Amino acid sequence: MYLSELSIKNFRKYGNPGLNLKLNKHLNVLVGENDSGKSTIVEAIKFVLNTYSNDYIRLNTEDFHLAKGVNEEERANEIEIVCVFRGFTIEEAKHFLEWLHIEKDEETPTYSLKVVFSAKRKDKKVYHDITAGGIDTGKYLNGEARNLLKTTFLKPLRDAEIEMTSRRNSRLSQVLINHSAFENEEEHELVNAIKDANARIMNYFIEEEAGDEPVQDHNTEEETGAQILKDINEYLENFSSNRNTLKSRFNISDIKLKSILERLQLNLEDAKPGLGSHNILFIATELLFLQQKEYEGLKLALIEEIEAHLHTQAQMRLIDYLQKRSDESDIQIILTTHSTSLASKIPLETMFICQNDKVFSLNPIEIGLLKGDYLFLERFLDSTKADLFFAQGVIMVEGDAENILIPTIAKIIGIPLSKNGITVLNVGSTAFLRYSRIFIRSNPENGTINIPVSCITDLDLKPEIDNQDKLINPPQEAADEKRKRITVRLNNQNVKAFISPIWTLEHDFARSSFQEDVLRAVLWAKKIQNSDTVGLTDNKKENVKEAIKKYMKDNEEKNYSSERIAYEIYENIVTKESDKVSKAIIAQCLSDILLTKFKKNPNSIRAKLLSEPLLEYLVNAIKYAAGVSEVKE
Repeated sequence: MYLSELSIKNFRKYGNPGLNLKLNKHLNVLVGENDSGKSTIVEAIKFVLNTYSNDYIRLNTEDFHLAKGVNEEERANEIEIVCVFRGFTIEEAKHFLEWLHIEKDEETPTYSLKVVFSAKRKDKKVYHDITAGGIDTGKYLNGEARNLLKTTFLKPLRDAEIEMTSRRNSRLSQVLINHSAFENEEEHELVNAIKDANARIMNYFIEEEAGDEPVQDHNTEEETGAQILKDINEYLENFSSNRNTLKSRFNISDIKLKSILERLQLNLEDAKPGLGSHNILFIATELLFLQQKEYEGLKLALIEEIEAHLHTQAQMRLIDYLQKRSDESDIQIILTTHSTSLASKIPLETMFICQNDKVFSLNPIEIGLLKGDYLFLERFLDSTKADLFFAQGVIMVEGDAENILIPTIAKIIGIPLSKNGITVLNVGSTAFLRYSRIFIRSNPENGTINIPVSCITDLDLKPEIDNQDKLINPPQEAADEKRKRITVRLNNQNVKAFISPIWTLEHDFARSSFQEDVLRAVLWAKKIQNSDTVGLTDNKKENVKEAIKKYMKDNEEKNYSSERIAYEIYENIVTKESDKVSKAIIAQCLSDILLTKFKKNPNSIRAKLLSEPLLEYLVNAIKYAAGVSEVKE
C-alpha cells in the first residue's frame, strides 16, 4: 500500500479549499524556495500517521491557518488533513478490513483507506481526532491499525552524531525498539546477555564474602570488590537501627530492553568521521524499518533536506540508492530538497514544485511536457538549469552573450536578479519549449504556476546589401509575420516571448546609442581572444581607442548610416568566418564597459538604457520576470 492522495485544509499556510495532492507510488520530490510549503506537507502527514521513532508532535493554535494581512480573530477554528491509501496487498488489507472501501476492477477487488485527522480549537485549547473508513464515512481508528501506518521520518538540520550516541530516549533507541527484531522484550537475546553480565558483576562483589576464604585485609596492596561491598555494608549497619538494618549490593541498574538500547551508540569505524559521514550513518539507521521483509504495514519515508552536510557526489549516490530501493521494494519516499544538484538528477515526473499555497506536479498528465521533452531534459537539465525550480522568476536566453549581459542590464536598471529571485536559464539554442513547457499546466482551470517566464529570442531577419551598396532592412510585413509565429509558439499561461527588433541581440546593441561601446567591446575581445597570457593591457586599450576613431571616420566618409555601421560591425567583424570573435568574450567586455560607466554615473547610464527603443524588449523581459511593472507588448 502507499499514500495515494493528501488533502490539507486550514493547516498552517494552506487555507480553504486548501491543498489536494496526488502522489506517486514510489519517489516524490518536493522542490521550491524557502517557505513554499514543503515542510508543511511533511508535517501534515506526520500529524495523521505519526512516526516509528515517536517524534514529539503537538498541535498548537499557530498551526491553524491565518491568511496574510488579516487579524488574529480571523484564524481558522478547524483543521482537516486527509490521507487516502491505495495499492493494498491481501496481507496488508486484512489489518484494515473494518475501515476499507472495496471496489471491483475487472473482477479484481481493489481497496482504499481514508484516514482523517480533524482538529478544533476552543477556549484556547486544541482537540483532535483520527478516524478512518471508506471514501465518504469514517470511524475511530484503533491503536493497532494506526501502528501499521507509522512513517519513517528524517528531520532537517539533524545533528547526526548526537542522535547516534547513548542517552535517555536517544534517537537510536527509539528506532531500534520499534524494529521487529526487538519485539520480544522479555526474552530478547540482549536482555539475557545483560542478565548474565549482571550475575557476573554481582558475583565479583560477593564471591569472596560468600566463600570459605576470609576477605582480604586492608593492609594488602589491592582490595577486591567483595571488600568494597563489605565496607559499605559495615557503614550501613552502623548507620541503621537494629529493627531496620540496611544492606546494599552492586548490579546493573535496569535490565529492561529499552534501557539497554538507550546505552547503545552507533559509530563509524573511521577514527574521525565528518558531519557528512555521520549523516549517512543516521539515514541508514532511520531507514531500517523499510527493510523489514515480513512487515505488513505502510512503508513510507519522509525525508527533509536530504542534502544536509553532504557534498554533491554523496547526494547523487544517496538519491540513486533511494530511488533504486523504492522501485525494487515498493517503498514510498517523500523528500524535500533545496539542492539543484539533486533536482537535476531526479526524474522530472517525480517532482512537485511548491509555490505560495499551491503544489504543481510534473507528472505527464498534469503538465505540458511531451515525451520527447522528458528525454531531452534528462540529457541536458544540469544543476545550473535546475535552479529554475527554486526561482521566483525565470529569464530564458539563447546563448552565452545574453546570459552575461542580462544580469548587467538588470543591475543597471535597478532590478538586480538575485534580489528579485530571478534565474537566467541559458538553453543553448532555440529549445525554449523544451524548458518553458515545465511551467505549462494541462488543466489551467485548476491553477497555473505563478512564476513569470521571459523567453528572450532573436527575430533573426538579416538585413541585406543591394547591388548599389545600400542597406535594405527586411520587409515589415515579413518581420510582423515571423514575430507573430514566435509569439504564438511561445506565449502560454505565464510564459511570454520578448523578441529582438530585427536580427540579434548583438546587432540591436550595435544599432543603438551604445554603438561605440559595442565596437570597443568587439575590439577588446579580439585582443583578449588572441592573447591568453597577457590579456588586455593599457597599451592595447589605447590602440583600440585609436582604431575606433579611424573606423568611425572611415564610415563617415562613406556616408554610412548608424544602421549600416551596425551591420558592418556585426557582419564583418563579429561573425566574419576568417576572424570570428567569441560572442561570449564580446558580451563580457561590453558588460565591463557598461558597469564601469554605471559606477561613475549610474543615473545617466540607467536613463540611457531605459530610453533606448532597440533594447526595450530586454528591459521588458527583465521587468516581466520580476513582476515590477506593466509590460509593453
